[in-house]
Amino acid sequence: MKKFPKSFLWGAATSAPQSEGHSSLNGKSPSTWDKWYELAPEKFQKDQGPEHTTNMYELYHEDIKRMKEIHMNSYRTSIAWTRLLPDGKTINQEAVDFYRDYFKELQENGVKPIINLFHFDMPWWLMEKGGWETRASVDAFAYYAKTCFELFGDLVDDWTTFNEPMVHVECGYLYGYHYPAIHDFKKAVQVGYHTLMAHTLAVKAFKEGSHSGKIGIILNVSPCYPRSQSKEDLQAAELADLLNTKSFLDPAVLGTIPAGLIDCLRQNQLLPVTEANDLEEIKQNTVDFIGMNYYQPSRVQAPKEVNKPAVSPADFYDHYDWPDKKINPYRGWEIYPEALYDVAMMIKNEYKNILWYVSENGMGVADEERFMDASGMIQDDYRIEFMEDHLTQLHKGIEAGSNCFGYHSWTFIDCWSWLNGYKNRYGFYQLDLNNDQRRLKKSGLWFKELVDQNGLK
Repeated sequence: MKKFPKSFLWGAATSAPQSEGHSSLNGKSPSTWDKWYELAPEKFQKDQGPEHTTNMYELYHEDIKRMKEIHMNSYRTSIAWTRLLPDGKTINQEAVDFYRDYFKELQENGVKPIINLFHFDMPWWLMEKGGWETRASVDAFAYYAKTCFELFGDLVDDWTTFNEPMVHVECGYLYGYHYPAIHDFKKAVQVGYHTLMAHTLAVKAFKEGSHSGKIGIILNVSPCYPRSQSKEDLQAAELADLLNTKSFLDPAVLGTIPAGLIDCLRQNQLLPVTEANDLEEIKQNTVDFIGMNYYQPSRVQAPKEVNKPAVSPADFYDHYDWPDKKINPYRGWEIYPEALYDVAMMIKNEYKNILWYVSENGMGVADEERFMDASGMIQDDYRIEFMEDHLTQLHKGIEAGSNCFGYHSWTFIDCWSWLNGYKNRYGFYQLDLNNDQRRLKKSGLWFKELVDQNGLK
């Protein structure tokens, strides 16, 4: 038996925009997702927009009982900025009542809430003013964070500021996947910098408020594996790490922006606009813990053609398609559990062995009804195998001294996934889109046994 530490957190993760529904109701104002779906519904999977999603707004009482049934002891979701502060300043009392009851019921059922503040859902009122491109977004987010801590701090011990901040930078400003879907490296850097400062001032508000508990950030991190040990490939891996991992991880944990990243941006005329006291604020407001989302490794090689100054990250590194890879064909993602051990060692050796947990890990599969047995239960053995393989590597890292305190699967109930809608399913519970009915999958039974044993056979 591979035993995990005592009081290990076993749970699942989701977000407000992907689970709550009621996206235009109950005093909530539009996010970029609501507005983009209104403007360009053809971009979304089978016209599946953000309005209804999993309808947790109505069904959280029953869903928390389902969490308890599979013995989850923790759960991460987010607060919708647009629901709590529809105009950025005015508190929506119905939202306060909803979240307080939600969080209280989690606690009463033995499910520890870990609450995140931002999961890609930029308020439309702020987007109209420039969104993360403007410095005003930093103060707006700090005010929102302070409001959350004051309203819910008695119910929530563990907070995170952002989920995968690199995603809204890349997808919105480099690769065209999220609104505003533009390709501008200079703007992307500025957006990333303002996001970092928003995180920093949120941490500052938490510390100045003398709130109990801990505050962290959730990052999508993978060690970067070069194609070869050639000088060129190693340099590509170093630059990929600086841009994609160290850009947020170093300031959050170490309180510094890597000198190599600053030099790279300066050489390519990409340095962001900053303010005088920013570096001191970053230094003084580091996190208590880190959430690490891991799905696939990062493999790179030296680019064949380079623009100078750079116009995209492809001028620093190219993706390397490892010929020996195992792949999830539904997402097109490589399956490489060994990277989770490497993440554990990276945190131990390079980041003060800070407290951390696996905040997302899971396998998305389409058309899961193919695997339904006669009783109506989906036999998702592929998901069980995926998690067992990753947990084996995580256990190895913990045994080697890495300070990991939990593991959260993505996700509890099949949830809405941005432009992909419900194409790929990840949940322990199947969601019927026709009637919101939830049905337990085989992986949910396996997870219950995992929690009860606090370990793997």
